[in-house]
Amino acid sequence: MHVEPKARAQGARSDRDAEARLAEAIGLTAAIGLKVLRSYIVPLVRPTPATLIGSGKVHEIGIEAGEDKPEVVIVNAHLSPVQQRNLEKAWSTKVLDRTALILEIFGERARTHEGRLQVELAHLNYQRSRLVRSWTHLERQRGGFGFLGGPGETQIETDRRLIGERIVRIKKELETVKRTRGLQRQARKRVPFPVIALVGYTNAGKSTLFNTLTHAEVLAKDLLFATLDPTMRGLRLPKGTRAVLSDTVGFIADLPTELVAAFRATLEEVLEADVIVHVRDASHDETEAQKADVLKVLSDLGVEVDGERRFIEVLNKIDLVEPEVRDGMLSGNIRPSGPVAVSALTGQGLDQLLERMEAELTAANIRYRLVLPHEDGEGLAWVYRHGQVLDRTDLDEGVALILTIDPQAVDRFRSRFTASQLVQTMG
Repeated sequence: MHVEPKARAQGARSDRDAEARLAEAIGLTAAIGLKVLRSYIVPLVRPTPATLIGSGKVHEIGIEAGEDKPEVVIVNAHLSPVQQRNLEKAWSTKVLDRTALILEIFGERARTHEGRLQVELAHLNYQRSRLVRSWTHLERQRGGFGFLGGPGETQIETDRRLIGERIVRIKKELETVKRTRGLQRQARKRVPFPVIALVGYTNAGKSTLFNTLTHAEVLAKDLLFATLDPTMRGLRLPKGTRAVLSDTVGFIADLPTELVAAFRATLEEVLEADVIVHVRDASHDETEAQKADVLKVLSDLGVEVDGERRFIEVLNKIDLVEPEVRDGMLSGNIRPSGPVAVSALTGQGLDQLLERMEAELTAANIRYRLVLPHEDGEGLAWVYRHGQVLDRTDLDEGVALILTIDPQAVDRFRSRFTASQLVQTMG
């Protein structure tokens, strides 16, 4: 059931329409394997304190719930604890609001220790104000965090003191995780390999793109929130630049504030990234609204894409748009800025995307001329590993290279080669 404010339903300016919001809620429900028996759009003139929606609609849905005997009723809105309890009593079934539904999905999807800690922290912060059975998940083998029931559900009640103690323990564990990730980032900077982070609306095709570019096997399905745990792989760009590509959790409209805070450790990869790649589903009817949602979450995290941050916008899934539209999108790929149109599935546009990634990473590089003796094969291989070679000329006295070097790597080159070998040049 999607609750739509009536002003918006009657045509007030909005980036999303009620049907699209309902479809997204159905997609979220499908993501945890639930079958939708009925769906509604409920216009809302003003919230009812006791039940959010009006008593007439509560009664109508209650009659249908009595006939269908659903396991759970999903309300695509935020419910207060009182509203949730009153609706459960009226409909004689479990009720999940949007926040609880997303938390349940995250509980089933998280695979790493860090991911599970972050989801549990979000869940406990959400449940701390609700008198529901929030500790059921500790006795369950399945994924998820207790909203849909399980063994021992009728015997376990929320214990605020235990929840508070558990939150403190989880935060301590997450601090350890953050320190570990910080050490990993420092190690990468010493290498140094720049980081390219993929971000985007959930189900925009980030994981498919990640797999195609890195030949990895990250879970990539046509599901909302198929990827939750961060994954990183090495990537070699067309002119030899080496980088680390990071796949991150998908964003969504009205992302629960509990999750934004809980997943900050994971999203630190985005905060620290040298280049952010925003992957959009170009075939989706609401691609512009999804873009706005992603940019808002990034802004909430302190990432301003219109500042100095290097940023690439990718229009993915062009294989699903009309041929003439696709051709127009692809023709724009030759521009040095603006969106890059690709299909992660068919490979169209990926060469231009890789070139663009490399251009963004090397934009601040310094140009040098380096001459190596013919017998210094080790030095030549080292240069190709750590710099971007633009030109190579074989001379009688050795091999002359024109290359660009990341400013952070200049000292390493100067310690590896003599001043007479390595000379800075103009472009």
